[in-house]
Amino acid sequence: MNLLITISLKQAKSITATSYFCFPSIKVLALKASIGVAVRSEKKSSLVERGEERREAMAAELDELTVVKEGEAEILMHAKNEVFYNKTQVNNRDISIAVLRIFISKRKEEHESKLSKRTKSAAKVSESGAAESAVNEEKCNGNTKVPKETSEVAEKTSTAEPCTTFEEMVKTTEGKVRVELKPPRVLEALSASGLRALRYAREIEGIGQIVALDNDKASVEACRRNIKFNGSVAISKVESNLADARVYMLTHPKEFDVVDLDPYGSPSVFLDSAVQSVADGGILMCTATDMAVLCGGNGEVCYSKYGSYPLRGKYCHEMALRILLASIESHANRYKRYIVPVLSVQMDFYVRVFVRVYTSAGAMKNTPLKLSYVYQCIGCDSFHLQPIGRTLAKNNSVRYMPGFGPAVPQECTDCGKKFNMGGPVWSAPIHDPEWVASILEDVKSMKDRYPAYERISAVLTTISEELPDVPLFLSLHNLCATLKCTSPSAVIFRSAVINAGFRISGTHVNPLGLKSDAPMDVIWDIMRCWVKNHPVKAQAPDQAGSVILAKEPVLQVQLLSDNLLLPANFARAVASLSKAQAKKVARFLPNPERHWGPKVKAGRIITSKHISLLGPEAVNGYLSHENGGDEEGPETKRVKTEEEVEDPTPEVS
Repeated sequence: MNLLITISLKQAKSITATSYFCFPSIKVLALKASIGVAVRSEKKSSLVERGEERREAMAAELDELTVVKEGEAEILMHAKNEVFYNKTQVNNRDISIAVLRIFISKRKEEHESKLSKRTKSAAKVSESGAAESAVNEEKCNGNTKVPKETSEVAEKTSTAEPCTTFEEMVKTTEGKVRVELKPPRVLEALSASGLRALRYAREIEGIGQIVALDNDKASVEACRRNIKFNGSVAISKVESNLADARVYMLTHPKEFDVVDLDPYGSPSVFLDSAVQSVADGGILMCTATDMAVLCGGNGEVCYSKYGSYPLRGKYCHEMALRILLASIESHANRYKRYIVPVLSVQMDFYVRVFVRVYTSAGAMKNTPLKLSYVYQCIGCDSFHLQPIGRTLAKNNSVRYMPGFGPAVPQECTDCGKKFNMGGPVWSAPIHDPEWVASILEDVKSMKDRYPAYERISAVLTTISEELPDVPLFLSLHNLCATLKCTSPSAVIFRSAVINAGFRISGTHVNPLGLKSDAPMDVIWDIMRCWVKNHPVKAQAPDQAGSVILAKEPVLQVQLLSDNLLLPANFARAVASLSKAQAKKVARFLPNPERHWGPKVKAGRIITSKHISLLGPEAVNGYLSHENGGDEEGPETKRVKTEEEVEDPTPEVS
């Protein structure tokens, strides 16, 4: 037996081939056993070799991994561009965490208010039940004289089964009241490295299960690796799945209290399934980074994706927000649902909206009242909105009618030029002031937990001072460019509008933008009065500025001091500065570092053409890594850094 065990594998195989003819059955069994031992020993050696190879591969992979920390989460990122990660989106993630914290608290408050209403209704039912029993008792005794109030209550609360006792009703109402509110479930539809989901799990108290999806295997593997890397909290709350987000959301209708969409580019293909996946009263958080499309660079593409035509004006970034909101509302309406925006932000190179989704066929009828077309004059900055629908109240009923039109004539009444028409856009408020105030208060109270505190607090401060019911805005510099005059300071212009009896505020989208409910003829009258005090050179008669200045101002402003009527009053008004401006709070901050913007899509090979996105140092580092540390390889095209560009003199040896 020992001799048989020591034979080689090839010999054993050859022996087995003839064993049925030359050996007895016992010897055949012994040979088979020897073959098994030889095979196992060879497999063991191959497994050892494979294990060593795996260890070497893992060691090489670990050398290429770097730890990235953001907030309380840490992720392992590969040196190659396999999984997408953008440091710039820290603003996006921070503001999403702030909104989710307020959403959880508001959701709890709403649940408690529902419980209190049910309790009050149960108490009313108990009183009416007692009154009804008293009536029945009096009738049984032959007494028909019952107090009028008691009989009325009894009649109103009487049902088809008058024998139902109060105790049974209390039990049923108590059974409904005692329903506990579960922690909100979160779906991150496009997770990539999983950093966003991990931050949600580790930083937001009261958060429930978080499902992170991606249809890329490398991203799912990276996400699962990062979940383990972040410890037990992340492991217990976050799960990563390889799936198409659209299919997953369609197969899980109304299952998630929070749905987060942050795609690379347009979210249009995900909106239809996203509005179905959100639970009633849940929140949908959506990002769009295709700003060139949304801001009018390719109007026909925007119309095909979002169903609205953009206009190229100074307000184009706010119009992008309103186009996205109108598109989400359109998708929601197909399923008898509607949205309520709580916060809409334009930051860096993207727009981000936070909307709550509700189901109501009746409330859905109000959608045409929230949408408008925009008419933009091609000669001056005048724009006008045309609502799609209107309501007509008659007695106790409300009829929904098409909007009156046209809102403007064929030619602009200010400069005589034609109009471009865009839209439809969301013309209702894009923020909830109560939510904005709560979010800002929460951010300030926990500023140590927000890596991008300075930036998001500045944006939220500016949003809190915006006029919520005024769509789009004007640019003071554009008004002056049309008239070719020197620009008044923002304080002087604001004062003139306020003194004329109108409201005015800034906007978080543009530091030079001004929102006002003053009509365009009032705005141009103020500018005509300004030009009278600050004359300009004569222009060609067909220019828009010449046509505007040729008219006399009609605006009459009464001075409170001496009852004089003036065309415009430029005296400084008390409310000309916002609270943040008065306190000298920074509202528009510069980027924290150079090349702060979009990054290369995951999977694409980084070359020298990506220097505008990543910077020369990052491009050179990646190219040298790809060439094994040899920066002067034959296929490497090295990019000059800024220091080398500024000082082009070669070193002399």
